[in-house]
Amino acid sequence: MAKTIDRQQMLMELYKSAFPAVAKYVARLGGSFDDAKDVFQDALVIYYEKTVTGQLSAENNKAYLLGIAKNLWFRKYRDEHTTEPLQDDVLNMADVAEDQISSNKVLRYLETAGKRCMELLSAFYYHKQRMKDVAEQFGYSGERSVTVQKYKCLEKVRDAVKQQSLSYADFIE
Repeated sequence: MAKTIDRQQMLMELYKSAFPAVAKYVARLGGSFDDAKDVFQDALVIYYEKTVTGQLSAENNKAYLLGIAKNLWFRKYRDEHTTEPLQDDVLNMADVAEDQISSNKVLRYLETAGKRCMELLSAFYYHKQRMKDVAEQFGYSGERSVTVQKYKCLEKVRDAVKQQSLSYADFIE
């Protein structure tokens, strides 16, 4: 009976000390207060099960509990917030007649990635050059380096679009 009271008190203390940090983390990633409560309670159950089975000492492991909660929220956030790759957006835009696309807007967002990125993306997408040729042209050590740089350039463009909260319709006149 005394062991149960000790565990209950330990869990209450963990709840009071760790929940605010979890709530702040979840809120920062776009979650609600209810999301934070759900994630924290799931984490608390996992933590409790590990202490009861002896996989974890019953000492105040606030950091361990926070790690469980952050991992649970990250998984939930990742599963619920999948993004469509930019390449699919570009392919969808190609289906629209060229005169409907506001090339100035597209160009402006491509320019946010920088001149070198624009040249690299142009060589790959517009001029349809092979990765090996692009690597030689831009002085990269190999095709893998070009692939990584192309990805970084696309991420810069994605970030610029996300910052402006733009949708596909914003590019149509």
